[in-house]
Amino acid sequence: METVVSGIRPTGNLHLGNYFGAVKSFLQMQNEYNCYFFIADWHSLTTSPKPENIIKSAHTILAEYLACGIDPEKATIYIQSDVKEVLELYLYLNMNAYLGEMERCTTFKEKARKQPDNVNAGLLTYPTLMAADILIHKGVKVPVGKDQEQNMEMARKFARRFNMIYGKEFFPEPASFSLAAQAVKIPGLDGSGKMGKSEGNCIYLMDDAETIRKKVMKAVTDSGPTEPNSPKPEAIQNLFTFLDIVSTKDTYSYFDEKWNDCSIRYGDLKKQIAADIVAFNAPIRERITEYSSNTDLLNKIAKRGAEKAHESANKTIREIREIIGFRS
Repeated sequence: METVVSGIRPTGNLHLGNYFGAVKSFLQMQNEYNCYFFIADWHSLTTSPKPENIIKSAHTILAEYLACGIDPEKATIYIQSDVKEVLELYLYLNMNAYLGEMERCTTFKEKARKQPDNVNAGLLTYPTLMAADILIHKGVKVPVGKDQEQNMEMARKFARRFNMIYGKEFFPEPASFSLAAQAVKIPGLDGSGKMGKSEGNCIYLMDDAETIRKKVMKAVTDSGPTEPNSPKPEAIQNLFTFLDIVSTKDTYSYFDEKWNDCSIRYGDLKKQIAADIVAFNAPIRERITEYSSNTDLLNKIAKRGAEKAHESANKTIREIREIIGFRS
């Protein structure tokens, strides 16, 4: 069975974009692949989180993963910092990574532009840590968005370079597993093309009913259609995308007809979307609350996941040490 590896930084709650993007794909993959899903708390250190927030944030993401249906009996779910072998591989990869190629990474240049007072070595070597996360399990498929494709190419480069230096076909070259075919792109409520934390246009899985209603009622619209059957502007199409994913087909058809005959009332449309998102979100939110309140269970699941991940990672490190020439 092929190995899939994927991680998420614990920088806040999951939102609908995360759910209909990565998480729904994870739910399918856990039944078809040998999956390692981890919470990337080491990666989060590039933004200098407060110590008290590190464990809390990791528990938040873990609770939300479980509430969404990721099953620790099917997939290995663990916290990155619990698997110390990743750091050893990170060191070995860094020894054969070159300053020029790291500085040319688009993600590094973008982060350096956004946070010029905190251009740290962790940002520079982000691709090697990401590669270590993947290669420690000899992952062959990695679910990523387009923004991570350059880092995936770096991971393949590091795998090839290690194999070439030591004359061993040890690491497979991990392939990007595109989520585009399965994932639904969830638009932002501000009329933009994508829901994202940094854009501040999210509906979170933990949002209560009143918060969801307020957010949806503030969604960007226009003055309405002036001609029958006219194309929908982006902001309006975004609202219909929400209808498509959380409402019934009859509901979608009803408002589509109202658009096409120019009788649509945006207030009614938004109220319907809000009610349907609340109905969709409610059972997930309830499960998140249950998991979040059971710290002992979260710790138990994280510990079991770490043990399974450690078994895989330790095997890889033992083999690497032998290849390089260190004592096992």
